[in-house]
Amino acid sequence: MTPTSLCRDPEGASLRRLRDEVGEVVLNPHGRPLTAAELVPLVADVDGIIAGLDDYDAAVFEAAPRLRVLARYGVGVDRVDLDAAAARGVVVTRTPGANAIAVAELAIGLVLAAARGIPRLDEAVRAGEWPRLEGKELTGGTAGVVGFGAIGRLVAERARGLGMTAIAYDPMLPDEAFAQAGVERVGIDELCRRSDVVSLHVPLLPETRHLLDARRLSLLPPGAIVVNTARGGLLDEAAARRALDEGRLHGVAVDVYETEPPSSSPLVGHPGVVATPHAGGHTSGAVQRMTDQSIDALLAGLRGEQPDGLVTPAPGPR
Repeated sequence: MTPTSLCRDPEGASLRRLRDEVGEVVLNPHGRPLTAAELVPLVADVDGIIAGLDDYDAAVFEAAPRLRVLARYGVGVDRVDLDAAAARGVVVTRTPGANAIAVAELAIGLVLAAARGIPRLDEAVRAGEWPRLEGKELTGGTAGVVGFGAIGRLVAERARGLGMTAIAYDPMLPDEAFAQAGVERVGIDELCRRSDVVSLHVPLLPETRHLLDARRLSLLPPGAIVVNTARGGLLDEAAARRALDEGRLHGVAVDVYETEPPSSSPLVGHPGVVATPHAGGHTSGAVQRMTDQSIDALLAGLRGEQPDGLVTPAPGPR
């Protein structure tokens, strides 16, 4: 078990339930997401893994001959080599929807923080200053939601509650999904041209890397805000920094980065950037839902049953 929020309470009720079912539970010894090289010596004798934001490449699966189930504590599987897992008959699951409310609420919080410069104002007052920073009003503006899954729909709903018009892009969904939500479906370039706020909610895939690149950032109206609570790599950080420096963007708010921790990110430290540490799913409600779902999926997979949140097909009982 590697998620840091779970490993902090090894005697909690959820881990006791898991331990009662499987016997031995090995916890993350480092208190942070693990590299593939760090995982290799830990997985030789494990039958199942509850995985956080660690790197599960082919070498990890090769080093784990007993591994049967990898249950992602969260929704993203971009750090799991799914081909390598499937080749070794490892069931991979995730917890869809478990952190949707938490991430959507953080996204809206970041929009407000960037619009009004809340972190900068807080820092100034703490330092004894009394500045006047011109903010951006959201009412009457347009929120462009990129990715209209569970999180994207919640963000659109909340943006409308702020008096904004919501538009959305998602090539994977039928028109009915947008119609039912009362949100206009648009192409990605049109979304950029019309949106005062762009919020990203798609997985990181080869075709979505730098989805918001320099060209698309140039399409945004002057003074727009960009928010990324999905995956680092969707936003071209260097291009976003240039847009900030040139005054074309009002602000950027990021919870995820191309490299984490973001020691070399061109965004961190810029006065127009609000930065949080991949905290989108870190609420008590989301943690409990992800915990319960990942443990349930792990146990189902070990029993040879088809678990919820299945990503790679179950090979059946061994």
